[in-house]
Amino acid sequence: MNMLHTVNKSPFENSSVTSCISMCAKDNSILFIEDAVISVMKATKFTEMIESSLKDFNMYALKPDLEARGLSLDNVIEGVKIVGYEEFVDLTTEHDSVQSWL
Repeated sequence: MNMLHTVNKSPFENSSVTSCISMCAKDNSILFIEDAVISVMKATKFTEMIESSLKDFNMYALKPDLEARGLSLDNVIEGVKIVGYEEFVDLTTEHDSVQSWL
């Protein structure tokens, strides 16, 4: 079963990002929203974990949340797809289920 995982907390705030990645199956996808978009930025202590996880999962970041936090789209880790609200809806319908990590 392919599942979409949504993560909304900063990896600096709690362990949702690392827990999510450790529990994901290889056919799953991860969408970073709200403060979790910080997870996909280059040059943080989480960069290596995200880069290595891209081999196993499709990863997405919500563009309006990146912009709302003043984060440059140019600093998103290569391989992470930037999506808008329409693509967010598409992702929820393309997957069998959605798991939210709070």
